Parts: sequence; structure tokens; C-alpha cells
Amino acid sequence: MQLEIQHLTKRYRGGKLGLGDFTTDIGPGILGLLGPNGAGKSTLMRILATITRPSSGRVLADGVDIAGEPDAVRRVLGYLPQDFGVYPNLSAVEFLQYIAALKGLGGNGTRQRIEALLDEMNLAAVRTHPISSFSGGMKQRIGIAQALLNDPRLLILDEPTVGLDPQERVRFRNLLAHLAGDRIVILSSHIVSDIEAIADDIVIMHEGRLLARGTAATLRQAAQGRAFERTADTARLDDLKRRHIVSRVSRHNGGWEVRYLLRDGATPEPGSVGVDATLEDAYLVLTTSGPA
Repeated sequence: MQLEIQHLTKRYRGGKLGLGDFTTDIGPGILGLLGPNGAGKSTLMRILATITRPSSGRVLADGVDIAGEPDAVRRVLGYLPQDFGVYPNLSAVEFLQYIAALKGLGGNGTRQRIEALLDEMNLAAVRTHPISSFSGGMKQRIGIAQALLNDPRLLILDEPTVGLDPQERVRFRNLLAHLAGDRIVILSSHIVSDIEAIADDIVIMHEGRLLARGTAATLRQAAQGRAFERTADTARLDDLKRRHIVSRVSRHNGGWEVRYLLRDGATPEPGSVGVDATLEDAYLVLTTSGPA
């Protein structure tokens, strides 16, 4: 499957911009959408999932406009929205059976698929427990399972690692790596480390627009030569915050160890040491300065 996103714009009532002239192509592999809250990630994903219609522009799935023929995507779609609701009185098995029925799935193959997914999501031991007894992370895992029921060619996951503990996040990353293959997997997060660990290709979004796209290695170049560290007292720290983009502060010998990024046109502070840029540095530079 190939997705072509052409000049996609979404305006809400009152004129608020959700997406602005967003254009890119998406092929098989894992694409990570990275951006702060309100960047337009969820709006884009809801349009791709045929839940929301754009104000202008279009999305083509293998050449078919999904606004006019939404079933072209819905037949092969797995979707986990950011605010995923469940039926608390159903057990994990009952819930997945219900979702499977909604998707037109049934038979022995579906029953086997449900059992395999419960095992993969580490929920087999609680398969007959009511979902109301689940922790937040367990509910997130049952949400991921329902998105995978129909073995989708297009898998859209909005903030899928929210509520997962570190061990579960590693399990989830390994699962996605196994799933990718010839599928399109699109996931969003505002947690840079999650996207860096999972995605082959990364889009950085801000205020409804595409700022940059590339691998983690290529995106880091946006901040190369702009990352510095130095120690500072409280007064100097306040000055650094006014003049630069401060990305990390930690206690150090009664003062502070500060990592900061140069704003456009700025020069490093005396006593600073240049350091290698990270993806988080690039993300902060791009979302502060604008398109690369």
C-alpha cells in the first residue's frame, strides 16, 4: 500500500487550524509522527482513518481518494485512537470477540487470532477478567490488540505507549518491529525517545504543519553545532533560559549543570562545551525555529 497526502488542510469552527497544506507520501515501514500537543498529529491520523474529512486537499490510497471511497482504507485498517474507550463489564476475550464481529470477522481463525493477540500483549492470564479491573497499561494493550484483529495493512496508533511501563514499552517496540514488514505503520507521540526507538522514518510536526522528515540521524543535523553544556548558578541559569533553548537542568555542586541549544543567530556562552546533538535537540530547535 502507498499513501499520497496532497495539500491536506483542516480548519475547525472558529478558524482554528488543525492541518495546513500538509503534503507527503507514506510507504511500508514504521513512520513516527513527533510533535507537541496540538501539533496536528491526531487530526492527520483521524483523516487517514476516514473518521474526519479534510477542509481541502486529499489522501490517495493506492491511487484511490479515501474521502470518496473510504472502504478502500477501512477494509485494511487497524486504528487505536488516543482516547480509546472500552466496555468495562466485558472480559478481554468478550471485548475482542465483539470488535471482531463489528469488523465482520469470525470463525476458528478469528478465535485463534484473539488468543494469539492476548498472549502477545501479555494478557492471556486475565483473558476472562472484566476490563474494569485492568490497569491503564492493560487497557492500552487491549486497545492495541483490537487494532491488530484484522491483520491490517495500514496500522494507525495514536499515542500507543501512554500508560505502558518500561518493560511493556520494550515489548511493544519489539511487536511493532515484527509487524512492520510490508505494512504501513503510523504512530504518534510527543515522547521523543519512543519515536526514535521505534520509527524508521520520522515526521516532525508543529502547529499543523510538516517541519521536517527523515531518519533520526538526518534530523539530528538540524541541531548539530547548536548543543552546549555548562555549569551555572541560579542567576546565570535564568539568563540562559532567556537567551537560549534550555533542554536539561540538573543539580551540580550547589549549582546547575545545563544543556542548552542556540537560538538562530546566537553564540555560545563563555565556558560552554559543545556536545553531539540528539533527536530531542533537533526536535526542540525545529519546533522553536520553524521549518528546516
